Amino acid sequence: MSVTTPQTPHAPTESRSAFLATRPVWLVGVLATLAGAVVTEAFALVARAAGVPMEAAGPGATEAARLPVGGFFGAVMIWSVAGIVLAVALARWAEKPARTFTVTTVALTALSLAGPAVAPHTATSTQIVLAVSHVVAAAVIVPLLARRLAHGQR
Repeated sequence: MSVTTPQTPHAPTESRSAFLATRPVWLVGVLATLAGAVVTEAFALVARAAGVPMEAAGPGATEAARLPVGGFFGAVMIWSVAGIVLAVALARWAEKPARTFTVTTVALTALSLAGPAVAPHTATSTQIVLAVSHVVAAAVIVPLLARRLAHGQR
């Protein structure tokens, strides 16, 4: 008769949580941002392949400009710096850093949807892709940082 040890179906999640818990908040933020940027850029590439015109205009522009390949990646990297700074500050000074971070970033993500919604000279399909890309980036980054903040150590 052979004896086998039971397999834990959640072992990868537990090891990932343990990894996150032992790293500095800023490092988890950088890693989460890289993951979010890659996923968001992949989403944009799929949209491009599906024929979504990747041209958008900012406030005051008279015509749309082409969104470069890699632009989504770069935008996620740049805007996530503020999120990492917020997470580090909350880890240090907030009573409930994970909850405060999650509530704040969800509100900011919702607010960020206004930009694509009012982008002038931009196709509706592009506006939708831009808005969904904000949600995609947040869906990757926010839970990873919130999980790290829930572990308490700074």
